[in-house]
Amino acid sequence: MDEQERARLRAAIEAAEGGAPDPAAADALMRRMLTESRTIAIVGASPRPDRPSHGVLRTLAAAGWQILPINPMPEALRDGVAGLPCFPTLRAAAASLPAGERIDLVDVFRRSEECEEVARDAVAIGAGGLWLQLGVISPAALKIAAEAGMDFVQDRCPAIEIPRLGITGPSR
Repeated sequence: MDEQERARLRAAIEAAEGGAPDPAAADALMRRMLTESRTIAIVGASPRPDRPSHGVLRTLAAAGWQILPINPMPEALRDGVAGLPCFPTLRAAAASLPAGERIDLVDVFRRSEECEEVARDAVAIGAGGLWLQLGVISPAALKIAAEAGMDFVQDRCPAIEIPRLGITGPSR
């Protein structure tokens, strides 16, 4: 994606969110979402090391987050992703957690048009936040998350934001 396309997408986000965001407030939201999360599900996690989702997964795991890869492909389910067991759906991943634990954050590596369904699933499992990756913009997912009172970020990458915000890992 070139800079012109990125600027167009950023303008669409700002329009969907009611105007230009306050950078300090956006940073505070991302900082809180990341530090207060312990368990992160990565929807669209790839077992291929050359894919961005794989690199982000490894970065988050290395910093101390518990990662639950989501990928329904048979080879991912059979072999896992980056040495972690893989789940076919968010609901299956949530059901695998011990009683009293939840998926705190859902990080989405899917096309924008697929995010509405992911948002509904994130709400259904009681996730605390929904994070759409760089280039992924979904007004429908934003609306679903807002109606559920769920924290929401789009067109950002936690692996970029973590060092930029000086975050070293989850706080709990």
